Amino acid sequence: MKLTLWQTKNRGNLNPIWFLLTFCMLLLFYRGAINSRIPLYISNTATANTLATIAIQMPDLRFLDIGAGIASVLIPLAKARPDAHFTGIENAPATWLIGRLRTGGLTNCDWRWGDLWATDFRHHNVVYAFLSPAPMAALWEKIQREMPSGSVFISNSFAVPNIAPNKIIEVDDVRQTRLYCYQL
Repeated sequence: MKLTLWQTKNRGNLNPIWFLLTFCMLLLFYRGAINSRIPLYISNTATANTLATIAIQMPDLRFLDIGAGIASVLIPLAKARPDAHFTGIENAPATWLIGRLRTGGLTNCDWRWGDLWATDFRHHNVVYAFLSPAPMAALWEKIQREMPSGSVFISNSFAVPNIAPNKIIEVDDVRQTRLYCYQL
């Protein structure tokens, strides 16, 4: 009896190779969840539009999206502010590639493969993150060390523990997103 990729000896059972292939595919998209407890969250259009209204008011905008996913925030912002500079950092292979392809034609957008912990925040006056509660305390320490005075850190949905934000912006979306804004 000849077996196909779909079958094992017991007719109708799924070949174990599919579990391995599924794991590999998930790893391509959710790499951050394994090594840093940061899953893939994609910012929605309402959040990007809200960030655009904030960005419009900032002169000399140098915006960094850490864990930038598929560039769902950077693309609308870069189009709305051609005079500003936008950088996205992503470390999951599949989402990095999608973001790279999507931002390829934007001259004011720098798309990078990298680790947020190895990224220097000193050259940015806005840092945006949609991560998870797990890294927020350590991220806040990095932000305080590296970001210039007067700059802004915006966290989507996850507040920095034990630090009061300067402002909380309620996004009008189904998810009832909150943007926690911290000015340094």
